Amino acid sequence: MTDRNSSVTDLRPADPAAGRVWDIAATVCDPEIPVLTIEDLGVLRGVELTGPDAVTVAVTPTYSGCPAMDAIRQDVTAALNTAGYGRVRVDLVLAPAWTTDWMSEAGKAKLNAYGIAPPTGRAAAGPVRLGLSVKCPQCSSLNTRELTRFGSTSCKALYVCSDCSEPFDYFKVL
Repeated sequence: MTDRNSSVTDLRPADPAAGRVWDIAATVCDPEIPVLTIEDLGVLRGVELTGPDAVTVAVTPTYSGCPAMDAIRQDVTAALNTAGYGRVRVDLVLAPAWTTDWMSEAGKAKLNAYGIAPPTGRAAAGPVRLGLSVKCPQCSSLNTRELTRFGSTSCKALYVCSDCSEPFDYFKVL
C-alpha cells in the first residue's frame, strides 16, 4: 500500500470507488496545523475497500508517538461514517517512516501562508546535509537563526528573523 518515495498522486487509487474513499479521507485536517489536510502532509498513505460499506485507511505518523494520530483516526472515521461507510478501520503504518518529502507542494505553500516556514531540500538518505538558512515566512529574509531545535511540536523548530524580529516555526526536513 505504501512506498517510501511515493508522492500523493501516486497513492490515490485509480479505481473510482476507492478514489471516492481517498477523496473523503483527504479532506481531514491535521489537528496541530489545521490549514493542512492529511493528504497535504503526506500522512494519508492508502485506502482499501474491504466490503460494501467497509474501508481500511492507512496513515503514517510524522514521527513515532505523534499525539495527533488519535484525533486523525477519529476524524477520518467520522468523515467516512458521514459519507455512508459504516465500518471504518484506520491503520497506523510505521514503515516506511514518514518524511517531509511526502508533503505536497500545495501543503508547503499553505504552511508558508500560515506563517510556518516549509521544509526545504530533501530528507537525507545518508549523511545529514546542513541547511545554510531558513527563509522567514513573514518578510522572506534569509537573515534568520534557530532559537530552539524543538518548537510548538517535535516536527518543528523555532526560528527568529533578524530583519523583521518575528519568531516563526520551521517545519523540519525529516
